[in-house]
This record gives sequence, C-alpha cells and structure tokens, in this order.
Amino acid sequence: MSLRTRAAPLAALCLAALVAGAPVRAQQAQPGEAVTVPPATALPGAPQPAAPSRPAAGPALAGSLGVDPGWRAYRARFVTERGRIIDTANGLISHSEGQGYGLLLAVAANDRAAFERIWGWTRANLMVRTDELIAWRWAPDQRPAVSDMNNATDGDILVAWALTEAAEAWGEPSYRTAARRIAVEFGRKTILFKDPHGPLLLPAVAGFSARERADGPLVNLSYWVFPALQRLAIVAPEYDWASLIRSGVGVLRDARFGPSNLPTEWISAKETALRPADGFPPLFSYNAIRVPLYLAWAGIGRPEDYAPFQALWGGIERERLPIVDTRDGKPVEWLSEPGYTALPALVACARDGTPFPESLRTVQDNQNYYPTTLHLLALAAARMRYPSCLRS
Repeated sequence: MSLRTRAAPLAALCLAALVAGAPVRAQQAQPGEAVTVPPATALPGAPQPAAPSRPAAGPALAGSLGVDPGWRAYRARFVTERGRIIDTANGLISHSEGQGYGLLLAVAANDRAAFERIWGWTRANLMVRTDELIAWRWAPDQRPAVSDMNNATDGDILVAWALTEAAEAWGEPSYRTAARRIAVEFGRKTILFKDPHGPLLLPAVAGFSARERADGPLVNLSYWVFPALQRLAIVAPEYDWASLIRSGVGVLRDARFGPSNLPTEWISAKETALRPADGFPPLFSYNAIRVPLYLAWAGIGRPEDYAPFQALWGGIERERLPIVDTRDGKPVEWLSEPGYTALPALVACARDGTPFPESLRTVQDNQNYYPTTLHLLALAAARMRYPSCLRS
C-alpha cells in the first residue's frame, strides 16, 4: 500500500506560515528525543463567552469504547511512553491529526493516564507556534523536528474536541481552557463565515485562501469533523457551529464529481459551482473516506448523502476499499488492510441497521496506524450512535 499522502500538499503550499522567532520547544530535545512536560499545565482562567450560549448537540464520547482490548493494543503499538502517536506507514512521523485521534480514543477508553501523556507530548512538541494552533507535522529524522509551522485545521479540531470531552468527563478546568483557546483561534483564522457557499473551513491558516491561490479558497471535506462541531459549543459558544455543519453538508451535496458522484480530496470553492482543485489528482482517496465516518458519527445527513459511498463500497470487493479517479469513476489503488472496511460497516449500520460483521467487532493486530485508528473510531461511533448494530 502506498504511504498515506493527506498532509503532503500542506508543506509545499504553506512555507509562508513559518514563524520567525517562534519558541520551538521541540528543538531543545536531544537527537531522537522529544520534549515532555508535566500533565495538565494549560493555563487556567478561560475567558467568558462573548455571546449567549448555544447548547451543544451529540452524545458524550467518554467511555464509549469501554474496556475494548483494541485500545490496549493500539496504545502498545502506536503510543510511545512519552505520548507521541506514530504513523507507521508514513515515515514514523507524528502529526496533529494523529495526536487528536489518540486523545479522542483515550477519552473513549476512559484512559486518563494515556490522555495526559499524549496531551503533554502534543503541547511540548507541536504547540510551538506564536498562536494557540498546532503545528501539523513532527519528523523524528529531521532537526528541527517541526520544519513547517503551518497548522492543519482538522488536527486542531480533533484536539479541541478531545479536550472538551476530557473536561466534561473528568472535570479538569485546564482541559476546558485549552480546548477553548484552540477552538477560538481556528474559528478566527480558518473559518470563512461570509463565503457565498456558507461558512467554509480552510484546511490551514496559510496556503488555501483566495489571496494565496488562483482557484481559492480550497476546502477538504474530511476536515469537517461533524461530531466535533456538534460539541465545541461547550467551550466556544460564540461561534455558530451549526451553520458550519450545514455548510459542510451543502459542500458534500455540491461536490459530486464524475460518474461516481464522489468528492475529490481538494475542492475549489472559487466559483458558484464547486470543482476539483488545480494541481491535485482528482481522487476520492485517503482523506475523503472519512467523510461518511463523520456523517454517521454525527447522525446527520439524508439517505442520498450516503448513497455514493454505499454504492462504491457495496459491490463484490468487500474486503478492501478503492481509491477512485473521479474523472472516470475507476479504481486506481486499493486499501487492503481490514481496518478500512469498518467504514462501510458503519455506514451500513447507520443507514440500514445492518449489524457489524463479527470480524470487525475487534481490531486486528499488525495493521498500520491509519486503518487501525479508523477501525477504533468507527467502533466508538457505532457504540455512541447505533449500539444495536453491535449486539449479538
């Protein structure tokens, strides 16, 4: 299987985001080592909401995985002693997305000790910008390990969501403060609330706006983490998260490209009619397979919103997922690790009540970081939203 390439365009597009003089704490480590910090050191004293509170929607995450042995295997394989999440198929790097997923899974497993380790490593090694956002990539074989100061908005969203859920579950004020600071910052810097398409979510602070690209703004549908957006009103009620959810569903409905009616990874929102972005392969690929995961996890969307994914995943090839060229609707590559197939199982569960296959109710060993993560996320989503699909 090819290495996962979701974040590669960010480094090429976003060199302008380098911050001169930023306090890059990760550079203080010895070669091969990462900085670690004591737990729960986020500064207290969250600012008061600037607008009347909007109620959060969606069920709480904490405990949804229960004592699933899949989390223990995940923790042993991908979480270092210091809390770094290792992307095993991507040069053993770490990224803000992976740290966010690790934090979410730790809350879902009620594993506060692991949460503290992952959060501590994230703060010390990725929160090195001059604002509250998170540098997107940490490479163990580079010095400095963080060579690109740009953020990745989905990573910021995942971390803020995980901190919100941890604060709700464990009553730790510093988590709530940190969640709010991240959410307010990416809301201010990456959400275009006045776009004609409705609120749009830029994939990063730098590199994707109309000022920076001729086909901009660019969006990536997989960055709309719908269940997170349902919960961030807990910490940042001044933002209209519901409108951002609606716009994401609207983009999904308008981004039906080619005979397969699937979205591409990168989408130009410059014109009224959305189109695949310039300079990127027009593929439904590693990023976009998460779109139906987030839809189902949030419990939103109409049957027709899921239909292209169900059509793609409902054929004779049920043991692997295709990467599709949207120009002709044909597969160009296959994702063959079994964890990926938890996504079609979740969609079938959400739309038709189809029980999860027995083989997918436990996580298999010896898979890479990404399919294992998606498998555990799909199980957490099913237990939160569709528990009947997991009953014997």
